[in-house]
Amino acid sequence: MNENRDENQGAPTGVSYWLDTFSPRQRPPLSDDLQVDVCVIGAGIAGLTTAYFLARAGKSVAVLEDGLIGSGMTGYTTAHLTNALDDRYYELERYHGQAGARLAADSHTAAIRAVEDIVHAEGIDCDFRRVDGYLFRPPGDAVDELNKELAAVHRAGLTEVAVVAGAPLEGLDSGTALRFPNQGQFHPLKYLEGLAQAIERLNGRIFCHTHATSAAGGRPARVETNVGHAVTAEDLVIATNVPINDRLVIHTKQAPYTTYVVGLEVSAPAPAGAGEALASARPALYWDTRQSAGDEASGKAPYHYARLARGDGGGDILIVGGEDHKSGQAEKDSEEIFRNLVAWTRERWPMAGAVRYRWSGQVMEPADGLAFIGRNPMDHENVFVATGDSGNGITHGTIAGMLLSDLILGRANPWRELYDPGRIKLQTAGDFIRENANVAKELVAGLIKPAEVRHESDIPANEGALLRRGVKRIAAFRDAGGQLHEMSATCPHLGCTVAWNTVEKTWDCPCHGSRFDCMGHVVNGPANVDLEPLAEPAKA
Repeated sequence: MNENRDENQGAPTGVSYWLDTFSPRQRPPLSDDLQVDVCVIGAGIAGLTTAYFLARAGKSVAVLEDGLIGSGMTGYTTAHLTNALDDRYYELERYHGQAGARLAADSHTAAIRAVEDIVHAEGIDCDFRRVDGYLFRPPGDAVDELNKELAAVHRAGLTEVAVVAGAPLEGLDSGTALRFPNQGQFHPLKYLEGLAQAIERLNGRIFCHTHATSAAGGRPARVETNVGHAVTAEDLVIATNVPINDRLVIHTKQAPYTTYVVGLEVSAPAPAGAGEALASARPALYWDTRQSAGDEASGKAPYHYARLARGDGGGDILIVGGEDHKSGQAEKDSEEIFRNLVAWTRERWPMAGAVRYRWSGQVMEPADGLAFIGRNPMDHENVFVATGDSGNGITHGTIAGMLLSDLILGRANPWRELYDPGRIKLQTAGDFIRENANVAKELVAGLIKPAEVRHESDIPANEGALLRRGVKRIAAFRDAGGQLHEMSATCPHLGCTVAWNTVEKTWDCPCHGSRFDCMGHVVNGPANVDLEPLAEPAKA
């Protein structure tokens, strides 16, 4: 079934399974000045969950989104709902103590339960289901890490986690694994649409294609937009994956990593009582313990992770991710990365069929393994942020909704100090120095980086490359019609040189994770303005 197939042909690149299979309803842009209790910038999982809880508590809420609902990183997640965190619990104990690790477990468990409760309360059809999760080791790796993690998760209160003989993989005996019961999965965009409808039913308002050009705290907070209208509010929430209002403080404590995803066809399970099951993958969440080779700065993130999604036509899609690297600093060609992911998948699920999807996303890795959720440091007391997903963006985003709404409503919350954006952990000093030294290196390297092609005519259609004219660094993109579009390659955040992302067709900043589309328009902070356009050369 799987022989003689070119693994990288026929699958759209840069289109996630979620974005391909569901489109949240369009909302109009902001059309008048508006005054509300709370303004939320960003309509991803963190922003809409926060808006939902606030609207449910009777607050007037406006959500501003510069694209469509879920068109940011929530639309590129693999949507694992889990309390098995990417950073091992024994590492969280080192950073936050046993009490902190227990609070981390409690909060992520509560996030899964909150999603389930919202799905049921609002009647959201988003393919939600509870599944088991399996943490397993690659062939040949020692079992020590699993033993350390089992002891730590039990100390954190996850006493139902147990050792099993192996993960239920069709093509590989994984050896001893840890089973995490009662995890969850869903279709994130269907869930966000359900949240949006609930917010609107509760008199909240959502505006798409409305870019926040500036966001200032104070009484009142004020948000200016690209559509010529402003929102004033008592409180302001920045839920843009990476804060657009903080120029430096938080960005020195987290680092951007690009992660890659493939989606492969697998057969649906046979109905109960139908005899021998069709070749299929077992619905579950899967993570391995392999680390990125030679990359000590990436923390303890799993090197591979997998789950099933409900496919059209009755089959399923096996969604597998991994092969992470610092954003804008890839050492391998993207085609090689995707081939590696597919090979890893076929070794473990040999029944998997054609590759249907290939995309990438960006993970923000905080130095101490947990998100930054709360009042923005060095800002007014009515400005709140949510960032630092650490590979667990869906649960961290849901935690943000619960915690930020409590802070704004004046309620006590046991997770407040754990996720405080102003926290400083001496135990992370080594990672802090290493990551910021990497930023400094990229800043200097960008100044002297040579052109990636000899001549602009060497850039093919629908691709980009860096050019140099004297000291000027140019990000050049050739469109499908042959027109070359040139813009400054200098990120407007802090001056690093952007790199071309061949998967998503974006310009990525290797320093703090800003992203710009092929034409230089900002799509992800901390930059909040476009790459500077340059005069366009003649059509090739």
